[in-house]
Amino acid sequence: MTTTPDSLALVILAAGQGKRMYSDLPKVLHQLADKPLLQHVLETAYQLQPQQLYLVYGHGGTQLKTAFAQAPVTWVEQAQQLGTGHAVAQVLPYLTNQQRLLVLYGDVPLIPAQTLLNLCEKTPPEQVGVLTMTVDNPHGYGRIVRDTSGKVCKIIEEKDADETIKAIREINTGIMLIPINPLRKWLQQLTNHNAQGEYYLTDIIALAVQEAVGITTHAPAHEYDVLGVNDRLQLATLERYYQQQQVTQLMQQGLSVRDPARLDIRGQVNIGRDVCVDINVIFEGTVKLGNRVKIGAHCVLKDVDIADDVEIRSHCVLESCAIGAGSLIGPFARLRPETVLAEQVHIGNFVEVKKTTVGTGSKINHLSYIGDSEIGAQVNIGAGTITCNYDGVNKFKTVIEDNAFIGSDTQLVAPVRVAKGATIGAGSTVVRDTPADKLTLSRAQQVTIEHWQRPIKK
Repeated sequence: MTTTPDSLALVILAAGQGKRMYSDLPKVLHQLADKPLLQHVLETAYQLQPQQLYLVYGHGGTQLKTAFAQAPVTWVEQAQQLGTGHAVAQVLPYLTNQQRLLVLYGDVPLIPAQTLLNLCEKTPPEQVGVLTMTVDNPHGYGRIVRDTSGKVCKIIEEKDADETIKAIREINTGIMLIPINPLRKWLQQLTNHNAQGEYYLTDIIALAVQEAVGITTHAPAHEYDVLGVNDRLQLATLERYYQQQQVTQLMQQGLSVRDPARLDIRGQVNIGRDVCVDINVIFEGTVKLGNRVKIGAHCVLKDVDIADDVEIRSHCVLESCAIGAGSLIGPFARLRPETVLAEQVHIGNFVEVKKTTVGTGSKINHLSYIGDSEIGAQVNIGAGTITCNYDGVNKFKTVIEDNAFIGSDTQLVAPVRVAKGATIGAGSTVVRDTPADKLTLSRAQQVTIEHWQRPIKK
């Protein structure tokens, strides 16, 4: 990707309240694919490598600054939201006359960096660049008005347009590239004599034309690239489009998806060959899938590294874990952070594993909780086994060495070590280290009460 000239400054307008969201959260903090709308715009802005990056904030400023405390931006407050022209005017004191200003919006999340680069490259330094698009339904957008020779002469907002203007299908996306030197003068000439009582940035177009400053237009590749979010319906519409694009890209790389409409990608997914994903699967964070991995229906995978030939059966939740080749997980299993499984490990139904390493070929197949543990190779852990790792204040480690056999319904009270080859009898509560290659069990003596009678209702 070609970088923009060093003279480029970039501003993101994010001061609006977003009343139609009916939310206490600023509009730009609402999430698309598990990231705030503003985060999408910022990531695009970073790709352009501008000389300066400004963020105009207003409503919910404290929330914005908290959410993006580490963002490399200059924060500029718009204390009163008096329109886009007024918002851009707040940035002028930071700019030099030799620069150009690219105006973006915090609620237009899917604008591609390449589209913006094309606008910068196509627009001569002394002209104004406007990103426009011809659409079937232009309702709600400002219209691009051209003269008889086809040159742009002004932009008229929807609320100020008559029926003739409303019939125009070429719309203003709001994204502009403006030389700073004339912009200073144009912004001073803006008035708020319009239907919304605001200072429109779009009014500088007519002022530029009056001074014979050229207007260059450029169109994005897709309408969704420039769609803004004003309500939750529009947010959901963009979410579906974004997910479709993500899934399509992965399928073009070889991913087999049972139903592309029922896979959500909320991060970065890297796939091997012949990977198959069933319905209603969610990928979050960074997900790496090796060759021939199978993901069953209704699974959630977040920040996981899965090796070759692994099968994740239905209804599993995996987070911040690594799974070795040939392993079998689920159904209905949960792997929590810092879980590392070696090759050929079996984790079965209703098993929860947390902060544990499991050696090659070991099996935990039924109804168990294993936490803060180190499990060797070829270990078999029976149904209902629990590592009691927490005393209410501190957590302790359980170690189960190679080839151990843990009988069903066993409680291992940490800290405790089960030595190599040991067998723990079913129903035992183990509170001390057990010796290698021996049977250890703890059970109360079984007794029968001869004359006992079951209570009956009176």
